[in-house]
Amino acid sequence: MNKNKVIKTSISIIILVLIWSIVTKMDIVSSYILPSPSKVLDSLLKMIKSGEIFEDIYISYIRVLKGFFIATLLAFLLAMVRVILPKFNDYYENIVQFLKNVPPLSLISLLILWFGIGETTKIGIIVLTAFFPIYLNTVKGFVSCDKKLLEVGEIYGYSKVNSFFKIRIPYAMSDILVGMRIGLGYSWRAIISAEMIAASTGLGHMILFAQQMSRTDKVIVGILVIGVVGYITDRLFALIIDKALKGSEENGWD
Repeated sequence: MNKNKVIKTSISIIILVLIWSIVTKMDIVSSYILPSPSKVLDSLLKMIKSGEIFEDIYISYIRVLKGFFIATLLAFLLAMVRVILPKFNDYYENIVQFLKNVPPLSLISLLILWFGIGETTKIGIIVLTAFFPIYLNTVKGFVSCDKKLLEVGEIYGYSKVNSFFKIRIPYAMSDILVGMRIGLGYSWRAIISAEMIAASTGLGHMILFAQQMSRTDKVIVGILVIGVVGYITDRLFALIIDKALKGSEENGWD
């Protein structure tokens, strides 16, 4: 992010905080519904001092990484099967398309019945949520590979497997990374929702518990922390992409 953009973003944040502060000071909205920025900051500092916020962040982060890794692995393997063994597509493609249209959160009740409220349920929700954008973008990258490059591979005697690893994967790398970046964002959305229903730890549970205790300030802290952690994760992933694909920010990666 360039310096000019940082300045403009900072100005926008300052304006929003000022408006928020004015609204609370003028009692336009009840402090029970919308606490002042100072009260939210005070709650954040107390949670930082006690260490509870870091524990919840760590727990949610580990869940996201586990689910995201499994989803990426499954998506890549299934996309690979589709390209190398196209005759098997008819056996699973319609099932994949069906599951794509089923909201993962609608499966939480079923997963709880099967696996309880342990880690399996929460990670399963992340996998189901992150899998499809990764899979669809990966397939797009593999299928849209330049036919001339594949023909060159055939001239050099490449098998389907060799062509896949030496031609299709490098060609599809940008699409794969697009899918992974989208899937990572979806993972954060999924874990927070899952933790609100099927967890006793994590950021989602923290927000739900604060709501039940009528601690609006803590709810807002949780929302802000999720946004910051998700943003930092996305920016770190964007840096990796920028290294893998030189000049990526000039092509819409920023």
